[in-house]
Amino acid sequence: MRAMVVRAPGGLERLERVERPDPGAPGPGEIRVALHASSLNFHDYGVASGRARAEDGRVPMSDGAGVVEAVGTGVTDFRPGDHVVSCFFPDWQDGPPEIDNFSRTPGDGIDGFAQEVAVRPATAFTRAPRGFSHVEAATITTAGLTAWRALVVDGGLKPGDTVLALGTGGVSIFALQLARRMGARVIITSSSDEKLERARALGADEVINYRQEGEWGARARDLTGGRGVDHVVEVGGPGTLAQSIAAVRVGGHISLIGVLTGRAGEVPTAALMARHARLQGLIVGSRRHQQDFVRALDDGALRPVIDRSFPLEDLAEAFRHEESGKHFGKIGVEW
Repeated sequence: MRAMVVRAPGGLERLERVERPDPGAPGPGEIRVALHASSLNFHDYGVASGRARAEDGRVPMSDGAGVVEAVGTGVTDFRPGDHVVSCFFPDWQDGPPEIDNFSRTPGDGIDGFAQEVAVRPATAFTRAPRGFSHVEAATITTAGLTAWRALVVDGGLKPGDTVLALGTGGVSIFALQLARRMGARVIITSSSDEKLERARALGADEVINYRQEGEWGARARDLTGGRGVDHVVEVGGPGTLAQSIAAVRVGGHISLIGVLTGRAGEVPTAALMARHARLQGLIVGSRRHQQDFVRALDDGALRPVIDRSFPLEDLAEAFRHEESGKHFGKIGVEW
């Protein structure tokens, strides 16, 4: 079967198409899935580029969507023909998080989904949202579920809240869509006026060009009449956290879900304390969270924003498009 692998020590030029043996029939508790799509995330880029060292020959991509071809004995959740989507943490089924590494994350510690067929435990997948294409379904594994957990599961988002989303990548656009659907007000940032206009068209109430507004945290606060925002979807990390703290209301919630500006830096602790704010780090969510998210998507009122899709063999080009920062929403891979 066709697959893409990353050769050590990594680098987009080290992505290689290979032929791998067919994994065969599923064993007890397993399903065989014909995969048709994936979507790109910053974590996948880290593996492919060599920033996050993976085993030589690792199949990348943590997101995978396709059709069940066969089920093993004991499997009752799925049957052949079902459309399914993968879980980022296949061993985290329910309850509070207990995983602090990527040793069992597809595309990192184990082979991912840049291949034609996968045989995995049935518990490593959920049903795909009703009516979604494969590439749309693939976007929920990482980006969609991260936004869902940040705002709904951990944030307790409710109508009338104000959400500040940083940037216009996959997580932030999902956050914009979810927040608007749930009756919240949304402020979103970007360095591109064109992207900000697209965000307005999706329902953003206010937009901030952070290149033109250096103190964009204070600007977001002003847009709430001085109260501050209820939730911040913080994808930048140390380079943006101070502004996020400036934007949040007293007693508000900051979801730290990205490190686009680096892995370490200063935290303005006095300002955080003065806000009585909750700063919470999180990485994606459990299978139960994903099942709840899928049910919320089943009515079709929210469809993922796909910037562009690439063929599987052009995975390196897809990552280069991600590197450019020109995308809006998610980048897909289909085959």
